[in-house]
Amino acid sequence: KDTKKKISNKMKLSSIVFAVTCVAAQAFGPTPQTSSVVKKVSSPALVNGLRNKAPASSSTLFRDQSEVRGGAVPGWNAYNEALDNTPITAKAMTSAVGFFLGDLLAQLFIVKSGLDIKRLVTLSIFGFIYHGPSGHYFYNWLDSKIEGTDGKSVA
Repeated sequence: KDTKKKISNKMKLSSIVFAVTCVAAQAFGPTPQTSSVVKKVSSPALVNGLRNKAPASSSTLFRDQSEVRGGAVPGWNAYNEALDNTPITAKAMTSAVGFFLGDLLAQLFIVKSGLDIKRLVTLSIFGFIYHGPSGHYFYNWLDSKIEGTDGKSVA
């Protein structure tokens, strides 16, 4: 009886991991570009435009598809475009995946008493509905309150 339950839990886990991987690959997978010109977005997700000054924005390793196939991190360019075009959705999905993986790892390696699917789904939904979108608004508000982007200003 316990063996059947363990096999059932492993099958459920495998199905969930496979489904999340497919959704993440679909949402943030590399997209083919016809030219190597990088378009600049006029209204970035952050209030002060900090992402335009970040190393990933200026490094050809991450942005120029002709230099490195798919960038150094596969899907990084597509993820940055999703952050620029639909920031709340991208942050909600990122938070959902983070909560899912965090709770999955906690259940597998710390709790070790089987997989609690209800808890896993509940935390993933919490990350998607509350944590991702509220973080977007909170950090935009916080950025508007801090003048400057250098280390001295933010420290």
